[in-house]
Amino acid sequence: MSQVEKKVGLLRRSSSSKKPLKEKVVLMYDEIFKEDPSKHNPRFWDELFLMKVNLEYLESKLESVDGEEVQRIQDNINSLFHHCVQALGEEHQIKVVNALQTLCALFRGVHQKNKSSSGFDIINMLMGFDKAELRMKDLMESLDSLLCGDGSESLKSLCLKLLLCLVTVTDNISQNTILEYVMINSIFEAILQILSDVSSRGQHGYDAVVLLALLVNYRKYESVNPYIVKLSIVDDEPTLDGMGMVVHHALTEYSRQYKAKEEENQGGFFSTLTTMAILLALYEAVHLNRNFITVLAQSHPEIDMGVTSISPSPTTPTTPLGTSPPSLDAMNNQEQLTLDPNLQTSNLLITFLKYASIVMQDTKEEHRLNSARLCLIILTCIAEDQYADSFLHDDNMNFRVNLHKMPMRHRKKGVDKNIPCRPLVCAVLDLMVEFIVTHMMKEFPMDLYMRCVQIIHKLICYQKKCRIRLHYTWRELWSALINLLKFLLSNETTLLAKHNIFHLALLVVNLFNMFITYGDTFLPTSNSYDELYYEVVRMHQVFDNLYCMVLRVSTNTGQWKEPASKVTHSLVNVRAIINHFNPKIESYAAVNHISQLSEEQVLEVVRTNYDTLTLKLQDGLDQFERYSEQPREAAFFKELVRSISLNVRRNVSLSTMSQDLLLKEFSTIS
Repeated sequence: MSQVEKKVGLLRRSSSSKKPLKEKVVLMYDEIFKEDPSKHNPRFWDELFLMKVNLEYLESKLESVDGEEVQRIQDNINSLFHHCVQALGEEHQIKVVNALQTLCALFRGVHQKNKSSSGFDIINMLMGFDKAELRMKDLMESLDSLLCGDGSESLKSLCLKLLLCLVTVTDNISQNTILEYVMINSIFEAILQILSDVSSRGQHGYDAVVLLALLVNYRKYESVNPYIVKLSIVDDEPTLDGMGMVVHHALTEYSRQYKAKEEENQGGFFSTLTTMAILLALYEAVHLNRNFITVLAQSHPEIDMGVTSISPSPTTPTTPLGTSPPSLDAMNNQEQLTLDPNLQTSNLLITFLKYASIVMQDTKEEHRLNSARLCLIILTCIAEDQYADSFLHDDNMNFRVNLHKMPMRHRKKGVDKNIPCRPLVCAVLDLMVEFIVTHMMKEFPMDLYMRCVQIIHKLICYQKKCRIRLHYTWRELWSALINLLKFLLSNETTLLAKHNIFHLALLVVNLFNMFITYGDTFLPTSNSYDELYYEVVRMHQVFDNLYCMVLRVSTNTGQWKEPASKVTHSLVNVRAIINHFNPKIESYAAVNHISQLSEEQVLEVVRTNYDTLTLKLQDGLDQFERYSEQPREAAFFKELVRSISLNVRRNVSLSTMSQDLLLKEFSTIS
């Protein structure tokens, strides 16, 4: 029995025949692959769309046709496509359902068969190249009408599934030539309408946001993508809030599942693949649309996702990709709640930071590493935005943010319950410090460390510029940075085989130079400035060892000569502090016959000897290169979109169960 025959819907064996009977729709598919099916039956197409679609058989049939057969039946495939599009305008809803599912089978089957063919050949086989523009215009207009109309929510869900199916049929979406027609006949406004309406957002928001994120990435570096242009200028508040709400609930649901698993004491981590598309959508919104920055700070009550009902709406028979809808009832309910002054409030940025604190813990597997990288890219965009910086540092917007922390030998597992309410920038800095402290390991994630230190630098540049005296536990940051330098020194040989450790060392030393040169303008008190000097002097051995190492490398010929030399020059003020205060501390100890000075005694020596300290003014410490996706990040995003597309394709569910539910719903209506 052939592969195709195995997938035939079998009815029963008759007593007189050894062959099983085929269901009627399968016989009708067979006719399409032989000759013009309407020649002997003028009502063929009407009857076909009243039949329950056999997706598996139709797809496998399309995949099995050979080269010569393709030429012979192309007109029939074109006719099937044409009649599917026509059926989308039928009043009989079952015909519309079956036409949508048949179109999905056509897109998938033809692409699977023609993986090595050009996009033009695929378009020709599906709809005929001369009629493709008209057919796709009609298709996109029909889908737009169904998505924006007052019809069934199930049909809207199915339309989104078809679009997701169409967008992800190729591994690389930029090689999907059919998407040129989706660019020309935009459904951007239909997606916005879904996101701006509370009810439709609850039903379809997840799929709509994923679809938008993928469409934005179609040939984004090669041509003008209208979805990028339109997304960058959206200023409608309900729409932007709606998109933020979808992202918020998807990330919250992931965190809820992680928390539940943690409470059950189950080890390990679970996949971030299901939230990767949502994370990409958040990135595109933050990166492209400055108006979206306001959504990050939009306050709403913090709902305990563990208590809230998570049952999906009964009117949506198809399941959004990858997972069940992220608490759709909660999404609707939360938007109807009023703010209780005694209730802890939250916002999208807090939700994102909590999510990031989970996915940034374990970066050993590629998809988790990519999640962490994307989180840090998003934070980079936020740290560079003036409005975002203003609300991050706003003293009137204080929140208690419980970040998840990796279990370590020297501290208890779990979330710190005693975190005070502070400006949100404190939580961002906490996240950066946590990452720095917990990832000093053999497989050193250099790229992530670079991004972490750069985010800290950008935030400090803003504080210096606006003279914001942030009450933060700066000593934890200084300690983490010094330990990082210590790690680089201890693993010099191993790390240099893979990484330019001097670039990271330079960034870290220049952070200290920022504090030394400008700390009096943004550190909260003069005591904080004294404590900075205390830490530098206390850990002088690390800086001394770093200087010896970079001096050794910079005086030898080799690939690291120049970057090491830059670190040597950057250490001038740190070494001046150490060389100035160390003799005075030793003298104080000798005069007072004290073998080991207390912290307060060292601080006293520091305070009384500032006047004779000479430091050099270093230029450009408060300057940084702004984030640019192209060209530096282009390869990362191309590969990321490819993995998201593959995951979406695997999870677009048009299963038999969905069909049965749909057909039951519409047969009841009719």
